[in-house]
Amino acid sequence: MYSLKTAHLVHEKTDAKVYEFYIDMRAFGKGYEEFYKRVLHEDVTFIRGRVAEITDVAQNPSEKGKLIVVAEDTLLGIVRRIPVDMAVLSVGLEPRKDAAQLAHLFGISRSKDGFFLERHPKLAPVSTAAQGIYVAGSCQSPKDIPDSVAQGAAAAANVLSFADKGEIELEPTIAMINDEACSGCKICVGLCPYLAISFDEPNNRAAITSVLCKGCGVCVAACPSGAIDQQNFTNKQLMTEIEAICS
Repeated sequence: MYSLKTAHLVHEKTDAKVYEFYIDMRAFGKGYEEFYKRVLHEDVTFIRGRVAEITDVAQNPSEKGKLIVVAEDTLLGIVRRIPVDMAVLSVGLEPRKDAAQLAHLFGISRSKDGFFLERHPKLAPVSTAAQGIYVAGSCQSPKDIPDSVAQGAAAAANVLSFADKGEIELEPTIAMINDEACSGCKICVGLCPYLAISFDEPNNRAAITSVLCKGCGVCVAACPSGAIDQQNFTNKQLMTEIEAICS
């Protein structure tokens, strides 16, 4: 669809001759089929076939100084050479390279193609498995502007519902480290799914960021020296952690 939009804008702004190469055309969204038909009537030439190469090697005088798009026209059953001034590639969209690290930090899931995963595609399309964390736009999957704006508004509404309460409930149980018993093995640092545990190099011991800890108990079970235990999280500890992070 964004390739059709590019073809429409180029033709509208420059009155250039536009060729659109495609394999299968699926105008799936609301109003997309009408837009496709509109582009058809704008004298954009649609060629069904995969482009084999783009070369600047001319075979006749009319091709000199041009880019030559070589493609098979499957409807006509011939190979076409089309000289053009510019070739616009329709590249795919993939997740950011640090998407896995971000998902690990916030404790949210990803789909098999690497995008962030919503709780339910119909009942909770912007919510994630982590309470208070929402997804909107192309971080969830490739989307156009109207869908991204709609999701952004839905995510903002969910966030405001938390703000209206005036208070936010946190998990009361978190992990705590006994500094004297900690051996500095760093096993818990790599196992924490929420990246709540870091390593204090000067003191050679692990340290927990309490506001990130979800009390899952993974580090408690994995600690070989028994230095990690679980206890209730107090408001005083919360304020201390928030002040430390903000500073």
